Amino acid sequence: MKKLLISTVFAVSALALSACGTSGSGSGSGSEETGKLIVGASNVPHAEILEEAKPLLEKKGVELEIKTFQDYILPNKTLADKEIDANYFQHIPYLESQMAENKNYDFVNAGGIHIEPIGVYSKKYKSLEKLPKGATIIMSNSVADHGRILTMLESEGLIKLKEGVDKTKATVEDIEENKKDIQFKADVEASLLPQIYNNDEGDAVLINTNYAIDAGLNPQKDAIALEGSDSPYVNIIAVRKGDENKKEVKALVEVLHSDEIKKFIEEKYEGAVVPVDK
Repeated sequence: MKKLLISTVFAVSALALSACGTSGSGSGSGSEETGKLIVGASNVPHAEILEEAKPLLEKKGVELEIKTFQDYILPNKTLADKEIDANYFQHIPYLESQMAENKNYDFVNAGGIHIEPIGVYSKKYKSLEKLPKGATIIMSNSVADHGRILTMLESEGLIKLKEGVDKTKATVEDIEENKKDIQFKADVEASLLPQIYNNDEGDAVLINTNYAIDAGLNPQKDAIALEGSDSPYVNIIAVRKGDENKKEVKALVEVLHSDEIKKFIEEKYEGAVVPVDK
């Protein structure tokens, strides 16, 4: 009788432990079950915007963890390696170029959030018109940005691109007219451009807004020319294909499109970052 009682106790205990073990593994096996989302982002403005979104997401039952990056390579690599659930730092042409170069990158755009107008900065000249003949303009080595930069300079009347060229993919070789004989230097990592500017290298430097703000520059005040707010280079939430319909991802995009976040972006960045809803 005693042996039967002991056996029964052990059986009940084992069943209880088994039930607890199943519950624990189910609630902690991934972000979909726990409502947690890990997003990789550039420090400014992306991570700052995500920090503002945290409490709004929490109300929707989603815990947001932000991992910051200083370059444009690692956020996509860590997304492909499933170390993060999404990233927020890049525009669509850059995403497309990265997927073309890396066959294991199978990402999609979950939603466009904002535009960062790229700017021209110079310590020597107060306008593009003042640039002398043969002036050197320094820009990033990110080929995905070259078409964007050259299109901006064309709109400012500094150069003219060949007729019929795809402006999103334009390169220096596609310049048809260059009346000032501008020399382009495009071998600098984007994050180093503010340092190049501060060292007074070249005659003008094209700096992405996130790096400009991070370096203490005010694009609206410090840039001698700034890309228009109608730019197609929208910064997006990128996720692995198939994850765009996850409730956590949808909640993130919904919050980032909210009036509260739009107001935050407009007031904090004063036009240097422009919210979108697409």
